[in-house]
Amino acid sequence: MTEETGPWFIKLYNTLYDVFVKPVEYFREKVVEPNQQKYPWYHKKFRRVPTIDECYEDDIVCTFEAQYQYLRDREVDLSILAILRQRHQDCFLWNFEDPHVCDYLDDALEDASTNWNIKHGDLSGYPHVREAFMKQKHRMVWERRHGPVGTGMKDSKKTQNE
Repeated sequence: MTEETGPWFIKLYNTLYDVFVKPVEYFREKVVEPNQQKYPWYHKKFRRVPTIDECYEDDIVCTFEAQYQYLRDREVDLSILAILRQRHQDCFLWNFEDPHVCDYLDDALEDASTNWNIKHGDLSGYPHVREAFMKQKHRMVWERRHGPVGTGMKDSKKTQNE
């Protein structure tokens, strides 16, 4: 049977195929596949913008860009933590008889959590990049005066002589 003399449902199928599938195939062949060669990723890649310490105080646009760059970086850090937590839990579920197999994940999760807390901890639910920058600045000043955080303070006599 040819297309003209075939049953009506085959004609309907061919018509629907031509209407719905062919434009998608054309779009994929002409737009998507040529761009895949140039761009091996599908997600949007944002360019890095100046950080808040590179912005002037009255530069609203630079501050706005730095704020959203900070929020994107914060989301990436949260995603990394979530992935590490999931891998840690999965490792313990699979290796419940010998939990020491997962020690490397335990250490990685602890380091990532500490670093996230150093950078983003104790900030509000919607943190501003200036708050995070001031937190970093205060930590650096503390470490310069008293040594690394968590090692105890220097003697006051040594601090006065320096």
